[in-house]
Amino acid sequence: MDERIYSKDIIEFVTVGAEYCAFLERTPELEKDEFIDKIIKILPLLYLKATLLSPEEPEEEAYTERFVTESMYESVRMSIESLLGEDDNYLEVFQSGMEYSEGPLAASISEGLADIYQDLKDFISVYRLGNEPQMLESLYICYENFVSYWGQQLVNVLRALHHVKYSQHDDDDDDTCDCGHHHHRSTADDHYTDIFGHQQGDDDIFDKLNDNVD
Repeated sequence: MDERIYSKDIIEFVTVGAEYCAFLERTPELEKDEFIDKIIKILPLLYLKATLLSPEEPEEEAYTERFVTESMYESVRMSIESLLGEDDNYLEVFQSGMEYSEGPLAASISEGLADIYQDLKDFISVYRLGNEPQMLESLYICYENFVSYWGQQLVNVLRALHHVKYSQHDDDDDDTCDCGHHHHRSTADDHYTDIFGHQQGDDDIFDKLNDNVD
């Protein structure tokens, strides 16, 4: 047994990758909020596990089979696109070819997630076959693609998903200033609740600061 492909870090990467692929394949069964809540938890974990890898380049190149067909890729992508609707599209500044553009380029969450799915599904499918030379080759290819491509895709998409999940504000509770930021307004004007649950006014804050200075 080749320990280079059965280490703790690799097994954990395989486990998270398999969970990611299985989750995307279940997209048609999910509600939009459920999908977003889950995927923004999986993506950071997947990124972390990928960064812990340090596969060696195989001494001999082995043939690695491709398992994700174009129809499989499109099925995953279209399911996510349909679920997210207008929230699928976003503007991105970290894209290949960005240096030739005068502004952000249009991107889609569904395409980014499907790109990651394609690499991971191919790797995991090879890993399950148990052919060690192919497993080593596939792991190395997957990691190299993470470094050069889908790692950036992952963080781009995560930023877009974060915006989708947390950009919804209650207009009654928020105050928008000229800077474009949302500032949450307390229900009791000029008061805040301290760590003991007591209501404090702004004057109380300055009194405490002055006491500390004295």
